[in-house]
Amino acid sequence: MRIIPRRIEISKLRTPGWKMLYGRRKTGKTFLVEHFLQYDEFFFVGRDGTVYDRNRNGKMSYREFFAIFPRLLNGVVVVDEFHRLPGEFLDLLHMNSGKGELILITSTLWLAKKILLGKGSPLLGIVRPIRISLIDERDILTGLSKDLSGKELIEASTYLREPLLIPYYTPPVRKFLSNFLHDSSLMIKELIGEIFTEEEKRLTLVYEGILKGISNGKTTSTELSSYLFSLGLIEKDNPGILQKYLGILTEMGILRKVEVIGKRRKKFHYYHVSPLFDLHYYLEAKYAYTELDIPEEYIRKVVEEKLPLHVEDFIAELFSKLYGMKRLYIELPNLQLDVALGSFKRIEMVGEVKWKEFVGRDEIRKIEEKLSRIDARRFLVVPSLDSLEKEPEGVEVLTPEDILRMVIEDEGSRYGL
Repeated sequence: MRIIPRRIEISKLRTPGWKMLYGRRKTGKTFLVEHFLQYDEFFFVGRDGTVYDRNRNGKMSYREFFAIFPRLLNGVVVVDEFHRLPGEFLDLLHMNSGKGELILITSTLWLAKKILLGKGSPLLGIVRPIRISLIDERDILTGLSKDLSGKELIEASTYLREPLLIPYYTPPVRKFLSNFLHDSSLMIKELIGEIFTEEEKRLTLVYEGILKGISNGKTTSTELSSYLFSLGLIEKDNPGILQKYLGILTEMGILRKVEVIGKRRKKFHYYHVSPLFDLHYYLEAKYAYTELDIPEEYIRKVVEEKLPLHVEDFIAELFSKLYGMKRLYIELPNLQLDVALGSFKRIEMVGEVKWKEFVGRDEIRKIEEKLSRIDARRFLVVPSLDSLEKEPEGVEVLTPEDILRMVIEDEGSRYGL
């Protein structure tokens, strides 16, 4: 079993004080705590409210747990799925705030909304929220580089940021993804469904409509509003209605938003954080693949179609973190770039990602012309130098080997390696 050392998240988790780890299921929250942190007590709350003592393999009622909880705070206490406890647990936390070390873990959407977006939050100020999303691009690259290299390293890293895929992965990743989606579509659907609790069931269709629309290329609130209205999921075609839904999905780490440059009014494009979710919702929209037994060849075709876009997104996020810049979306006449990075609305880096076997002279000339329109550092990412008919002028060419070297150098400077 591959274990990816998630150093970036672990450094946040080891800070003192009370913490709440949140994010959707199967992102490794419990695994991180169990394998990389020191703790004295670990409790898991079942769906019926029974509290399981992981250290002693015992169980107790929530009232028995409430009685002993204050005494346990002399050490480090972990409570997994704490949201399943009655509301009076929050009062107990207030009464004992500041004592010892406490780590709370939750995966529910409603709690993230209540704590992060709502006024009068019950835990605001007494716990530090830490979102656990997919594995950081830098960590997955260095972790997989022990076994993989070149094109497969980049492609596998793009998808294996999703921790649930790691135990099943066998190269090549394109074939693996097709098999996994074909055989495990219902598991993915159930996983996504678990994001929404009973309190949110009446809104589930709206959330799922947004996620499906984004997979279909409707990435702005205006496009999504029209899409949902056409499906009868919202009463009015009004982008303002969607802001709260988009805000929650973004805070939960399910969506990311990228600011648009070139418009007077502030505007954002929304994308799936998980390329696996993007594939799932695209297949649902195109084939209803969780309900119909479609051939695996159809899924492979979608994987081949979407993979270059997912690699492009992976590179953009990776470079944003490596260079400490904000990811931007340029919306200017006749100009659309794969990657644009900057700060304070100043564009400092622009690039193209051509993830294919051959890039001809005419395409290279177009890349040179497109990138030359922006006064910034310019780069082109390709699977290998052999894929280029000629090297572009005034543009830095980067291969998987170059990218891995950049990540290792960054890791060395961060951790003194």
